[in-house]
Amino acid sequence: MSHAATAAPARLPLPRVWAFATGSIPVTMLLLVLGTYITPFYAGTVGIKLAVLGATLSSLRLIDVGFDFLLGWLMDRFETPFGRFKPWFVLALPVFCLGVFKLLNPPEGAGLEHLVPWLLVCYVAYSLLGLSHAAWAANLASDYHERSRIFGWTQGIAVIGSVSLLLAPVLSGGAIKPGAAESMPKLAIILIVVALVTVPINALFTPERVVRGTKQDGASFKDLLAIFTTGSMSRLILADLLLTLGANSTGPMYVFFFHTAKGFEISEVSYLLIPYIGAGILGAPAWAHVAARFGKHRALQIACVGYAITQAILMAIPAGLLAATAVGMFFVGFSASAFIPMMRSMVADVTDELRLETGKERAGVLYSLVILVQKFGTSVTAIIVLPILQYVGFDPKPHAANTPEAIFGLQMCYLFAPIIFVLIGSLVFFGYKLTPERHAEISAALKAKEGASFAAAEEAFAGSAEPPPKPVT
Repeated sequence: MSHAATAAPARLPLPRVWAFATGSIPVTMLLLVLGTYITPFYAGTVGIKLAVLGATLSSLRLIDVGFDFLLGWLMDRFETPFGRFKPWFVLALPVFCLGVFKLLNPPEGAGLEHLVPWLLVCYVAYSLLGLSHAAWAANLASDYHERSRIFGWTQGIAVIGSVSLLLAPVLSGGAIKPGAAESMPKLAIILIVVALVTVPINALFTPERVVRGTKQDGASFKDLLAIFTTGSMSRLILADLLLTLGANSTGPMYVFFFHTAKGFEISEVSYLLIPYIGAGILGAPAWAHVAARFGKHRALQIACVGYAITQAILMAIPAGLLAATAVGMFFVGFSASAFIPMMRSMVADVTDELRLETGKERAGVLYSLVILVQKFGTSVTAIIVLPILQYVGFDPKPHAANTPEAIFGLQMCYLFAPIIFVLIGSLVFFGYKLTPERHAEISAALKAKEGASFAAAEEAFAGSAEPPPKPVT
């Protein structure tokens, strides 16, 4: 379907929203594997030292961030008959399949020489999928609240893939244990099959909205400066970094914390991620309703406070209580499920603000900054957390006997890092000016501007046999 032939309706039909949201499933599954299973697999099984692994993961993320900005710039610059974002999304499919297969199938005796190139390929696949999908979602709707709905459903459906991956040990009768050496190739096959199904569904059944009256040339230095100096975007970048640091600081030590400090078996550790991630099925759409009532920035502040409270309660639950811990994980995940959809929806609103000010569509570059911040944030957590664990004497090897001091250091890292970062992130939104009322003013101004562009086009075509282009509503 050509995006030029179809104008996105004011409210996208729910089946089409679901079709679009399926494209986020392989992205979320890849993040789950990279953020939770790669560290214990390559440190505990492959045998790379924690400090070396942490430095490697961080360095690769920082190297990769330049690609995100280049990709966003290219998306904003080039238009194709199939849209600006869809071709990049489809291009990600072979990169994803190759990177996942090689990363999760290391040959015997593999080390950094295998991890580095194939992890970079996976990061590139994540950038292609995540950036194009997020910018495409912003393109689907121009309404403030409709964007909350689309991003909320996208996040909620993405959770289904992660929960299915976490249920793999149960569904396979114990044949798959995420993080175990013999199970990683099986996980690779699962991710590849899911991508081969969901990416075509997304691409075939979702249009792109044509935005009239905007320029698609490359970004000048002045344009880039406008992005960084826009009050709304600078706040979003800072807040996104802090929320990323908070929510992702637990990832590298998740398996260690619940296995060693909380006393759960490895299989139970995997199960505990199910209520945490699964909470997003209810949480993401629910936070969209909260945003419709109070505004997106207020919804995020409420979620941040809820995250800090529920994270503290989770830490206080005695070790070994699986049911109580699962409930605690659900409420932490429910709070955290607001972070990504609300932030990305707010970035979409900033694209309108900049389009009104500059006359240029910069969704690709703006979302590249979001991906860049997320990668930088997760790289910083790896740099900080893993060396600290090694410093306090924590041993990541299976069945290792850790000292009480090492376990206590692990617990303190798991408790305080996310709470501090998330609460500071909530403070950034005091004084945030891109409210629903302000966005309504921006939308009205854009419609008037695009109407003027259409009127000019009609005048230019006056007396010509070729009809003028129709405006997009």
